[in-house]
Amino acid sequence: MLDESCLMKAASRTNFKQPASGAYVDLDELLALRFAARELTLTPRQLSQSQLAGGVRTRFRGRGMEFEEVRHYQPGDDIRSIDWRVTARTQVTHTKLFREERERPVIVMLDQRSSMFFGSQHCFKSVAAANVAALMSWTALANNDRIGALIFNDLEERDIRPKRSRHTLLNILQETQRFNRGLTSPVAPDNQVSLTQRLSDLRRIAKPGSAVIIISDFRGLDGSSDEQLYQLARHTDVSLLHISDPLEAQLPDKLRLTITNGRQRRTLDTANRSIRDHYQREFGNHLQHVQTLAAQMALPLLNISTAQSPLLQLQTLFGKHSCQR
Repeated sequence: MLDESCLMKAASRTNFKQPASGAYVDLDELLALRFAARELTLTPRQLSQSQLAGGVRTRFRGRGMEFEEVRHYQPGDDIRSIDWRVTARTQVTHTKLFREERERPVIVMLDQRSSMFFGSQHCFKSVAAANVAALMSWTALANNDRIGALIFNDLEERDIRPKRSRHTLLNILQETQRFNRGLTSPVAPDNQVSLTQRLSDLRRIAKPGSAVIIISDFRGLDGSSDEQLYQLARHTDVSLLHISDPLEAQLPDKLRLTITNGRQRRTLDTANRSIRDHYQREFGNHLQHVQTLAAQMALPLLNISTAQSPLLQLQTLFGKHSCQR
């Protein structure tokens, strides 16, 4: 059982309008985000015609499981739903209608790889991502959706199958803290598992019609992972939440920085214009790849910075006020 008084105390100590802070997350703070999540909704931009039990609607990709009725075929209907027996008997094409499911699975994919163990101002990217994952999870449960997760680092992953229960959500938050606190270096091991493989695992877990929220810096995105994401988006509602830090986009001017990969050390002089331009161009190319991919697949993309409040940034896409139609 969760101690409501402890949660309220943790919430009172937390200013949800401020950026996240620190190098590691705290479970109590993730639990307290339950109160901030009241300002969010998972209502997608395209709405289906039937109202769901949780008070939200979904861009339902797959058909529901319950047969509703048979009616005349109309242009645009899925030919796979044609009722051939009724069609043969009446000599008029009929199609089957199915009732949409009353709950939808929501799967949060949380990246806690070494590349996320980086930050220059308020918090590390891994911490910002964990806060975003907690906010999305609490929002899904409040909407009566089934909540699940795929949490991964360089070598390990943990998948939690979607259920509509607070116990499942607590398990997600506990695993989020465990993976987050297991980070010790921004340098990935040589035998790290590729992002392509993680997306392939996500495809195995996510059922048609699921809402999938991918929270990552998307480092390692390439042609193979693009294809996995394309296949995933064919049958699920995918949202991309790109985590970044201001220092990744632009180096400070006129500083001498000492950098290391854990084995070698180098001094970087940011007074060198060509170095700053090359650095900025590398991040720009990466960001352009993510943006182009999202545009080609018509996927919602939200860029989330460690320098700002996760809640305020999420409100631009998931805020309740922005979803009223």
